[in-house]
Amino acid sequence: MRVLIAEDERDLNRIIAQKLTQEGYSVDTCYDGKEAMDILSYTDYDAIILDIMMPGADGFAVLRSLRDRGKAMPVLFLTARDSVQDRVRGLDSGANDYMIKPFSMEELAARLRAMTRMSFGGICSVLTVGDLTMDTASHVVRRGGREISLSAREYAVLEYLMHNKGVVLSREKIEDHVWNFDYEGGTNVVDVYIRYLRKKIDEGQKKKLIHTVRGSGYVLREETDG
Repeated sequence: MRVLIAEDERDLNRIIAQKLTQEGYSVDTCYDGKEAMDILSYTDYDAIILDIMMPGADGFAVLRSLRDRGKAMPVLFLTARDSVQDRVRGLDSGANDYMIKPFSMEELAARLRAMTRMSFGGICSVLTVGDLTMDTASHVVRRGGREISLSAREYAVLEYLMHNKGVVLSREKIEDHVWNFDYEGGTNVVDVYIRYLRKKIDEGQKKKLIHTVRGSGYVLREETDG
């Protein structure tokens, strides 16, 4: 999952980014509303964490700009304002959730997971493709009941594939969702991580789940017999 954090308190921004990176998210950050608008004009995210009171443009203006362009990506508002009226305004403006500072990082991560589940049409934290399961709350991955140990990046690639099971994803699309703006690796990075995942998930299995679609990319699906 790729997340944008727009928060002008730099220490808080850094702490949130560290937490979400540890959780396996690809994270981009900015510190004012105008910059957030610029980034959102050319980059899609799976979720946005948006401070209300920012220089350049406040969170309401950023969200309004996003929704006016037909972007439905989930938004979680952060604010020090704790009145009922402020919460109502935030939710009525199109935000999906609302957290009051100070807050628990664990709760923030849980709310983010809930938002992204809903945006992908899910209500359960467990993703399933064939006998492969991923619990996005505990980060436990199993195939046929056997637990599989994954690095944070391997987990992120697999999670994106599982959220889009049956959908062919190009290398560019996978890279855009799993790696942030700071990435300076090689052009074949997606192929490398797909190879890692195949070794851990498909090697020794009769039914393969990760498939290459020549000229298009990769897809995670369970092949049916016949």
